[in-house]
Amino acid sequence: MNTTDLATYKDVALLFLKYGSKLGVGSDEFAGTFEVTSTVEPSEDGKEFARDLEKLGPTFVKLGQLLSTRADIIPPDWMAALQRLQDDVEPVPMEDIREVVEAELGGRISKLFEDFDETPLATASLGQVHRATLRNSGKEVVVKVQRPNIRERVLDELDAIAKVTSWVDEHTEFGRKYEAGRIVSQMRRSIVKELNYNEEAMNLERLAQNLEGADLLVVPGTYSDFSSERVLTMDYVAGTNITDLSGVVHVEVNGEQLAEVLFAAYLKQVLIDGFFHADPHPGNILLTPDRRLALLDLGMVGTVPDQLKDQLLQLLAAIAEGRSSDAAEITQSIGTPREHYEMESCKEAIVRLVEDRKGQNVEQLQVGQMVMEVTQVCGEHGLRIPDSMFMLGKMLLNLDIIGKTLDPKFNPDAAIRRHTGPLAQHRLKDHLSFGGVLHFLTDVKELFSQTPGRINDFLTSLAENDVKVSVDAIDENKLLRGFHRVANRITVGLILAAMIVGAAMMMNIESRFTLFGYPGLAILFFLAAAIGGLLLVGSIMISELKHKS
Repeated sequence: MNTTDLATYKDVALLFLKYGSKLGVGSDEFAGTFEVTSTVEPSEDGKEFARDLEKLGPTFVKLGQLLSTRADIIPPDWMAALQRLQDDVEPVPMEDIREVVEAELGGRISKLFEDFDETPLATASLGQVHRATLRNSGKEVVVKVQRPNIRERVLDELDAIAKVTSWVDEHTEFGRKYEAGRIVSQMRRSIVKELNYNEEAMNLERLAQNLEGADLLVVPGTYSDFSSERVLTMDYVAGTNITDLSGVVHVEVNGEQLAEVLFAAYLKQVLIDGFFHADPHPGNILLTPDRRLALLDLGMVGTVPDQLKDQLLQLLAAIAEGRSSDAAEITQSIGTPREHYEMESCKEAIVRLVEDRKGQNVEQLQVGQMVMEVTQVCGEHGLRIPDSMFMLGKMLLNLDIIGKTLDPKFNPDAAIRRHTGPLAQHRLKDHLSFGGVLHFLTDVKELFSQTPGRINDFLTSLAENDVKVSVDAIDENKLLRGFHRVANRITVGLILAAMIVGAAMMMNIESRFTLFGYPGLAILFFLAAAIGGLLLVGSIMISELKHKS
């Protein structure tokens, strides 16, 4: 155990002693219920917690930024404080910056850059940004340089924090309920990527490609010859932070159009591309002199698995349209139950959230806030939500603020309703692509290839008298007749499916006998299968009508 570990253990222990009881650490119940809202003012406890994290350095600042997405753990007045966390750090001396740049890029700064401003444009806990001019092309760029030895320090501190949270998970009700170890694991994955500037360069290129055609959005280009794991060179983009715009600029800018385009682009990122800029706070979005929006800082991104895209699309549509029961069912399908999961109370709480939201006016509507509230309810009732959904909630919350800043009358629900149809059509096209159809056909092939073996296993078990059926029925003869009908229909269905597969295979065999320009035998099989299928469907429908009468 080194001195860094001991110091981190001490820091974490002091944080738990000071704030643990206020968050319910060690108790059987979470410290109160609350409503999430982006307009709530930070409490004094929240501000003090944020200040203490800032004093402890970059690892704890990143921990605070991650906790600001966890509405299931952190009270809203604390979240408001954590969302305003700033990397209050002194700039790295130019001598150290020069050493990093020259070691990473393999040349002297004076040979690589015509001009390199020694005063940083911005400083942060992991690195700082300098304005420069490329010598070979004269292009104005910004150079992001990682702080010396910061990677080693952060990873050592994360290892120590992980050991502490492992103890918390094992010995406290809070740990078992909220899985503190998972939070630290998520943070480690995120920060390791953030410390690799090659990853950020790829993120910028991927986002620019995904947003190609969105003329009102700008993503800075990167320069691979002047970038590495610890140095990232990008286009310099002039602009003003969204929150710093003057009243005159607001009059000149088409805020409604910009808000609509930005919101649509982020919906596409999440629900179509499955890759989104996870930290679009006002400082990372600039209004350029030509009245476009520039998206900066792709160190923190979120990814959405394919199945989750469909679920999130359905969830956002249900929330926007006020379909409370649908929203509850979709959320429960997204989550994973923990041991203490309370299904009915969780569903009731989500239904209540969506119903209460129906009475809000346009100025109050915030879809990001709603997603955060849903994650809070899930955490309270024992439903584990994917990490990407927490990042999505914070992203949408920031987007709500930016949308309202650009256009005070911006209605996120209406925007979601406008874009749900096109997005759903795009998702359907994805499923009907060659890859999607191939996946479906592969599943069908697996079904037919495994069916004979499964039938053989069943018959073997039947012959050896190993099949047991537990039935609580009054009329056993009627039950057996029902089994026979089901078996007959399954057999007919398998024969029809085999005919279709066989006909499809014969389509590739040349034959003198043709019908409609196709091999005749294959067409006959298709027709026979179609007629048989119609008869089978008709038989089922007639049987159902008789049953109802």
